[in-house]
Amino acid sequence: MRIFGGSGFACEAIVPRGSVSARDPNALETLARQLGPGPFSLIMLFVSPAGDLEHLPGEAVRVFGDIPIVGCTTAGEISDAGYNEDSIVAIALPAEYFRVETLTIPDLMRLDPPALAAALVRTRTAMAQRYPELAHEFAILLVDGLSQKEDELTSALAAGMGATPMLGGSAGDGTRFAQTFVLEGHRVKENAAVLALVRTECPIRVFNFDHLVPTEKRMVVTEADPGHRIVRQINAEPAAREYARLVDMDPEQLSTFTFAAHPVAVRMGMRHHVRAIRQVMENGDLVFFSAIDEGVVLTITEPGDMVGQLNRELTRLSLPERPTAILAFDCILRRLEAEEKQIAGRVSELLRRHGVVGFCTYGEQFGPMHVNQTMTGVAIYPPGTVLPEKVP
Repeated sequence: MRIFGGSGFACEAIVPRGSVSARDPNALETLARQLGPGPFSLIMLFVSPAGDLEHLPGEAVRVFGDIPIVGCTTAGEISDAGYNEDSIVAIALPAEYFRVETLTIPDLMRLDPPALAAALVRTRTAMAQRYPELAHEFAILLVDGLSQKEDELTSALAAGMGATPMLGGSAGDGTRFAQTFVLEGHRVKENAAVLALVRTECPIRVFNFDHLVPTEKRMVVTEADPGHRIVRQINAEPAAREYARLVDMDPEQLSTFTFAAHPVAVRMGMRHHVRAIRQVMENGDLVFFSAIDEGVVLTITEPGDMVGQLNRELTRLSLPERPTAILAFDCILRRLEAEEKQIAGRVSELLRRHGVVGFCTYGEQFGPMHVNQTMTGVAIYPPGTVLPEKVP
């Protein structure tokens, strides 16, 4: 089916996408047929850990040749069918509408923020000079989701981004939390990140939202290991036990579903940003998905209406006209909550209806921040679309 925007462009031709079982031995060939002949400035691949990662780079070279490729492993995929599992999702940016430069960060343990920011400024400036007719720009960041370096990396990159919006996701490994990989060029790497700088004639909207409601319950981190995102004490009590008390749970029953149902957040300005708990250790320490430190005041939040909030936000993105594509990075904790509450089918239907594609993450990148339990992404509109300064 060809969906036409108000400007007369065939939406599927502007941002082709496809999906296939990760276990298909000819997965990339199938995706190449779904994406069409191109030419493309970039192909993104979001790959289930069930995929054949060992042979993926070689297959990518064989099937896609010298087309730039970025991607990562996932904690679940989002395809044209909505929520998906054990699949590979592909999204292509055609050269007719997009120009892309990629920047690889090969070793997150040896970040050089000044050099990184300088390289980013040079690349952005060169692209602006080379493609002055492409008025819109954004950046997509994919990073090893177990590196624990997302906060440091986003802060370093923000120094060189200027007014260019940056968004992205942390690679996942289902619910195993064992290994996460980033795909850059024709290599699959751990402890790495890749940034795709995009210029386009397509208007865009970058978004970040959640459905969480702050409560009056607050707690203070009184002992922590920030380097490993571990909290040992809350309110001068063992961390897991005190958290469990505040959410009226048995400490022995804490699980990923508990953390999804009772997220903790830190207030910045007028908004609360989740500092999601990843797991409880045998000794009662809590491991977080994002930066944490002693003295931080955390607020217990409660999930609101996920389906209603998602519907409102996606509907807003369709004003004044439907995007040609919505690329989204959706936290694994949102998906786990939807499954626990048996609303995953309704969420999936909304994603399908609005043409959302992407993957479930171990965290989201939004501007200079690494955040959790949000949906973050970019809506891409047909060329010529006039977007209001403020979304209704």
